[in-house]
Amino acid sequence: MPGKRVQFDDETWEAITAVSRTKGTSFQELADEAFADLLKKHKEPVGLKAALKESVGSRPKEQRGRTS
Repeated sequence: MPGKRVQFDDETWEAITAVSRTKGTSFQELADEAFADLLKKHKEPVGLKAALKESVGSRPKEQRGRTS
């Protein structure tokens, strides 16, 4: 799994830490949730299965199920 380093200002970090404590989750779990929400908002599929599902969903109904 690739990793990246991010920086937050002190106030943002304190808020993230407070949410983490309140929810009883790790920073990684909060980051996963935040990035999943961001990708969903921008309609970016994650993984091959999601990309294929999205590409089928974008075809007109009369073309679905046809192979040619």
